[in-house]
Amino acid sequence: MISGVMFDFSGTLFRIESVEEWFLTLGSDGGLDGLDQAERTACVEQLTLAGAQPGGPQPQLAPAGWDQRDVDAPRHRAAYTAQTRAALLPTVGPDRADTLATALYERHMNPDAWQPYPDAEQVLKELRRRRAPVAVVSNIGWDLRPVFVRHGLDAYVDTYVLSFELQVQKPDPRIFRFACDQLGLTPAEVLMVGDDLRADGGARALGCAFRQVQPLPVAERPDQLIPALDLLMPRQR
Repeated sequence: MISGVMFDFSGTLFRIESVEEWFLTLGSDGGLDGLDQAERTACVEQLTLAGAQPGGPQPQLAPAGWDQRDVDAPRHRAAYTAQTRAALLPTVGPDRADTLATALYERHMNPDAWQPYPDAEQVLKELRRRRAPVAVVSNIGWDLRPVFVRHGLDAYVDTYVLSFELQVQKPDPRIFRFACDQLGLTPAEVLMVGDDLRADGGARALGCAFRQVQPLPVAERPDQLIPALDLLMPRQR
């Protein structure tokens, strides 16, 4: 019987702003002065192709070591700032590329860059009402807890299991085992909900149930989390 839930973060409970919004949020004060509309459009296109936005599209051509970028914070920062710099270099030149790469990396960690999916609060509240413990299990290189605090969802999460803190990434079974232990449940009692069949679906190797959602824009995915409630134990009265 399913008694607790592990959730992925990006593309599951939250989604980051679009690449265009991410870039243009910097504005003139952030280093975009002097760029005309065509140059800004070119930057957005190159950033998208490079997979330079953490939580955004994957790179068309992943560099060496990309699959280990979430093991620790320095590696995460280095991987994404390198992709950003390389994407911007042809349009803005080396000095501005360095400056913008740093600014954009900092921007993606701002809680205002993230929005919860429409049904996230409803589902987390219902899980708390049913006394079903919740873990957020994320491949990430920074502390996402302030995002949950900013959007009023931290009270519904019992534990955060983050790859850069544990130095283990999904789909490694150890990260899911650790999360189950934190919840005080066996893997057979835990459901994993995530958007990545390979990474999040790795929980199945331990015997966890798995439900996949699609990492669509927030406005296009109003209720994919809700069916997960059907797999849980009967409601507590």
